[in-house]
Amino acid sequence: MTIAFTFPGQGSQAVGMGKDLAENFAEARAVFEEVDQALGEKLSDVMFNGPEDTLTLTANAQPALMAVSIAVVRVLEAKGLDLKSKIAYVAGHSLGEYSALCAAGTFSLADTARLLRIRGNAMQAAVPVGVGAMAAIIGLEHADVVAVCEAAAAAGACQIANDNGGGQIVISGEKAAVEKAAGLATDKGAKRAILLPVSAPFHSTLMAPAANAMREALATVAKSDPVVPVIANVRAAPVTGADEIASLLVEQVTGQVRWRETVEWFAGNGVTTLYELGSGKVLTGLARRIDKTINGISVNGPADIDAAVAALMA
Repeated sequence: MTIAFTFPGQGSQAVGMGKDLAENFAEARAVFEEVDQALGEKLSDVMFNGPEDTLTLTANAQPALMAVSIAVVRVLEAKGLDLKSKIAYVAGHSLGEYSALCAAGTFSLADTARLLRIRGNAMQAAVPVGVGAMAAIIGLEHADVVAVCEAAAAAGACQIANDNGGGQIVISGEKAAVEKAAGLATDKGAKRAILLPVSAPFHSTLMAPAANAMREALATVAKSDPVVPVIANVRAAPVTGADEIASLLVEQVTGQVRWRETVEWFAGNGVTTLYELGSGKVLTGLARRIDKTINGISVNGPADIDAAVAALMA
């Protein structure tokens, strides 16, 4: 059995996330306390108690999701898991790539929290509200979505942001262009084309100011090579050097999250089980739709942790 750890991205947040971990494990409490200290505020209180609109803010959701993921990792490690010897690869969806890198030792927990706060603020500030948009295209092939984005480009920037697999591709860019592309996708046979309730056009060229902010931020933090290879979002292939990882994280801000290809890479390179660590089960569901030969398991609460320890230590 070859195992990879995956880490969820924005949209997996929910009020109450991490609370049962904090109540049951000292290692989890320590993670939440360190993140609070790094950010200079009680983000954990927002995570545990809301309000939901505050948690959903990009600048809060990103470090919060990472904190829950790393809390799970630290609890597993306290129960005897050695990441380097048991886990072959790590990967994360968008902000989850930072969680993966923290788990693999590239960044410290405090630095990861601060980087994600900077990232969230920079992504939100890059484009005035209402200028950009994102839409989910359901049931259309990748090449066809590329074609509709190109056809809509006369109305402004429009590109694939997330290739999530299972027939779901998210596009991003200027509002008029995204709306045009969504209409063209429906004409081309998409089952649905749904404008998403997001605050900014993430993973599009409009995010260039945020990419610049991340280049500056990443240049200031200590980086180590990960103890296991990370499958980078923009490459869907393993990377092991800290400096290259930092460069790809900058590219990721304006580039495509190639999640379908990431899961396909796992399947093609002997990975049999994907553990999704942190809030929600989004990536577990996507993995099942992308490749049914891969076993997807979500780990986000005490009962999940007990089952994962039993399997991982077998």
